[in-house]
Amino acid sequence: MATKRISDEPAFVLHRYDWSETSLILEVFTRHHGRMALVAKGVKRPSSSFRPILLPLQPLHLAFGGEAEIKTLKAAEWQGGHVMPTGDALMSGYYLNELLLLLLAREDPHPVLFDVYAGVVQIIASEHGEVLEAALRAFELLLLREIGLLPLLDAQTMTLLALHPDEHYSLVPEGGLRQANDTDRSSLSGAQWTALQQVLGERVPLTTVLRACADVAGALKPQLRTLLNYHCGVPSLRTRQMMIDLQSL
Repeated sequence: MATKRISDEPAFVLHRYDWSETSLILEVFTRHHGRMALVAKGVKRPSSSFRPILLPLQPLHLAFGGEAEIKTLKAAEWQGGHVMPTGDALMSGYYLNELLLLLLAREDPHPVLFDVYAGVVQIIASEHGEVLEAALRAFELLLLREIGLLPLLDAQTMTLLALHPDEHYSLVPEGGLRQANDTDRSSLSGAQWTALQQVLGERVPLTTVLRACADVAGALKPQLRTLLNYHCGVPSLRTRQMMIDLQSL
C-alpha cells in the first residue's frame, strides 16, 4: 500500500486518459507498489515540465502522494536509456501494457515482474527485431508465472502424470497442460515443455528465458494467446486486433 508520500519510485506509464482540460489520469506500473492510478494536474498545459516525460515505454522515477485511490503525481524524472520504440516494436510495447492493465490488481506489488517488463521494453526498443517474438513469449510466460496463472509445465495438469519426452502436449485455458489431439492448433513435445519448466522454476536472468523461448516461440504463441485471452476475459486483445488491421493495410 502507498503511504502519504512516495519518492524516487521506478515506474512506467501504461496508459493515460483525460481527466480535465488540463490534467490526465495515468495508469502506472511501479516497482514497489504495483499498478497505480495517478492524477497529473496541469500536465496538458504547454508550459508543463511533465508533458514531454510522461510517455509510455519510458523508464521514470516518480513521486506521488495522497490517501485516495487515485494518488497525486508530485514529480517525474526520465531515466533515459532508449528512445521511443516505433512500428512493430511500439505495438508490442502497447501489447505488454494492455496485459498488465487487464491482469494486475491495483497496488499489488510485483518487483520481479517489473524488472522483467523493464528488460523486455529495453529489448523491443533496441531495434533487434529478430528477438522480438522470443521476448514477447518470455514476458507472457513470466507474467503468468508471477501472478499464479501458469501451471507446472513438466506434468499433465489434471492427472499429474509425467510428460513423455517424445509425445506432444498442449496448454489450454481450462485444462492446463494435457496430451495434444488432432484439433489442437499447436503443441510442444514433453521434452520442450520440461526444458521451459526448468528455466521458469529458477530465478534466472531474462536472457536465459528468452533463449529457451527462441526455438519454440512459434508454437507457444497461439497457446499463450488463447490462455491470456481467457484470463483477461476477452476474445481478443485490442493491440492484437490493431496489429492485424495494420498488417492488412
